[in-house]
Amino acid sequence: MDKKIIKKRIKGILHDLANKSVKCLIVTNPANVTYTTGFMGGDSWAIITERSVYLLTDSRYTEQAQKECVGCKIILRPDSLPLAPALAEKLKQLKLSKTVAVEKSTSIADFELLKKEYHGLPARDTTAKMAVVQLKSVANVIETIRSCKDSSEITSIKTASRIAAKALKQTLGYIKPGITENELAGMLNFQFRKLGATSSFETIVAFGPNASRPHHQPSKRKLGKKDTILLDFGAKYNGYCCDITRCFAVGRPTPFYKKVYDTVQKAQTAAIKMIKSGIETGKVDDAARNVIRKSDLPVYGHGTGHGLGLEIHELPYLKIKSKVILKTGQIITVEPGVYIPGKLGVRIEDDILVTETGCEILTRNCPHSLLLPNRKD
Repeated sequence: MDKKIIKKRIKGILHDLANKSVKCLIVTNPANVTYTTGFMGGDSWAIITERSVYLLTDSRYTEQAQKECVGCKIILRPDSLPLAPALAEKLKQLKLSKTVAVEKSTSIADFELLKKEYHGLPARDTTAKMAVVQLKSVANVIETIRSCKDSSEITSIKTASRIAAKALKQTLGYIKPGITENELAGMLNFQFRKLGATSSFETIVAFGPNASRPHHQPSKRKLGKKDTILLDFGAKYNGYCCDITRCFAVGRPTPFYKKVYDTVQKAQTAAIKMIKSGIETGKVDDAARNVIRKSDLPVYGHGTGHGLGLEIHELPYLKIKSKVILKTGQIITVEPGVYIPGKLGVRIEDDILVTETGCEILTRNCPHSLLLPNRKD
């Protein structure tokens, strides 16, 4: 991680905190810890103040933290001491001013522990001799800044997308009747590993009517000679995720399946054409839904897409009537679908970089066709 990049991120976070009259932020979200320190391990929190950034970790991650962390001070806590009390002890030493913010995503149990250990203690405050520390929760401070990717983040997501596309190409040729959903999911995950990445989430493989469940879990169900496949997968490279969904027909598809596939593809195209900096996410969402609605097919219940980066689901979200404005540098998915319980499910998903004048499809080279390509019988 580049020190200049981290420094720029911290500057933006401190500016946002200043607008909220806060001079210290407790960071507990693992992705936010990575974003602000460069550390990619687990069970660690960060403290961001005007003067320094601290990473609170334990002996399991000391060596990793020393290698990965940029521009922050590493605090080693006793392995037997939970994070909240250990962090409270450090806050007491720092003698911070009145208001300390805690990420809203922090668990209620941890927030209550922090309050017990630290809330109400004397604060360093030049305006009030009897001032005490107040803990308050804040939402989406870092997440909002994270939504717009810098050049290094865009490069990592593009690389993850290329790996995912290559992994799918290498996997498709081995698909044949009799393979199970579990086996196909494992095969795709193995290709990610071979190509230097990991899975960004649990791979979804759904054959036939199983695809009507958007988050179907792979099973022992075998692929038939005339069947359909839904694959929802993503590679994670250098900590950054991609997210792709493809659907294929094995053998000649039914006219109805073809109609659904063509409609979903048109819905996705309509939404992507809307994407550019300055447009409301709700309008992008509406463009996709209108195509499906006019085709007299059931409109999907989930959002049309979401941001991605260090996490598979990030800001912004493409959802009904949303007034959130797209910004240059955001990377979002566009994933309309049609689901008919007991019959079929079709979803097509690509990753899109928002630009000033339009967008760039990062997953364009991922296999994309109605009929299963390069099949080996």
